[in-house]
Amino acid sequence: MVRVTKLTDYGIALMTCLAKRKPAQQLTAQDLSKAMRLPLPTVRKILKILAKAGLLDSTRGAAGGYSLARDPEEISLLDMISVLEGPVAMTECSSGEGCHCSLEKICGLKENWNWINKQLESTLREYNLAQMAGSLDR
Repeated sequence: MVRVTKLTDYGIALMTCLAKRKPAQQLTAQDLSKAMRLPLPTVRKILKILAKAGLLDSTRGAAGGYSLARDPEEISLLDMISVLEGPVAMTECSSGEGCHCSLEKICGLKENWNWINKQLESTLREYNLAQMAGSLDR
């Protein structure tokens, strides 16, 4: 089974929550934790990762919080997954990090996995945060 981790699922849910707000509205980690019913330490960890990657803007202070760094239409599902999971790859052969499989020379599937991986990346790149938030027709 291919699936994203809980951390990534939570991260996309947090980003979706922010995408449903007014563009300039900031939410604190505590606000997001309550809204999504997620543990505050987990929310803080995810927000820090997303902000460091440039997907979120973070403002310190009493009136601070988090907001999207770009319009929701400009943040793809691939952007979010790659930040939280690393490169998207169906197999080690399609990871771009070089195949270290002992069957590589006799297997013959590397080209197929690379094609499948490119299709997956393309699909994830085409689907954006606005669509995840339900603000655009699907």
